[in-house]
Amino acid sequence: MIPPTTPPTVGLVLAGGASRRMGIDKATLAIAGKPLVAHVLERLVPQCVEVAINAGNDTRPFAGLGHAIVQDPIPGQAGPLAGILAGLSWCATAHPDVAWMVSSAVDTPFLPRDLVARLHHERAAAGADLACAASGGRRHHTAALWPVALAAALYEAVATEGIRAVAGFTDRYRIAVVEWPSEPLDPFFNINTPADRDAAERLSAGAG
Repeated sequence: MIPPTTPPTVGLVLAGGASRRMGIDKATLAIAGKPLVAHVLERLVPQCVEVAINAGNDTRPFAGLGHAIVQDPIPGQAGPLAGILAGLSWCATAHPDVAWMVSSAVDTPFLPRDLVARLHHERAAAGADLACAASGGRRHHTAALWPVALAAALYEAVATEGIRAVAGFTDRYRIAVVEWPSEPLDPFFNINTPADRDAAERLSAGAG
């Protein structure tokens, strides 16, 4: 259940990557009998007002999931920032009364069920502009809380300045880094290779 003090938040699953190391679309890769996108949605939907999916050129894998599909407004492979921009722009139109969006990569099937609440709490406590998750001493730049009001500044950074790295944009702002324990299971374990997929299959048996 979402804590009553958590501001309304829209979710975005970033599923527009090329998946070069995996060789197939990671979003449709099955773990424990379900595609990765279904795992992430299962964890994110209860935390959000609505969750959209950022897809690449092929939107067919997501057509029957019942979620809005948003595509990058920047041509070419502009990276995750373009997907985040697509989500912020969609949120501003679809939910003009919602001031916040949380993003997550599609290849993190063990995403924390308290992601939204903790990011909001730590951001507010630190007086920061936005927040991102961390585990094992590493930041997860795409598991982050974004003010929808940053859409115009993000468009300028991506479309005009050519910024591609998430940190290249977020480092301009005060950011709260929120640490999750990485044991016994790193909730931000991500799948990039067939070996990662096999590990996730084993880990899924004990994931809560």
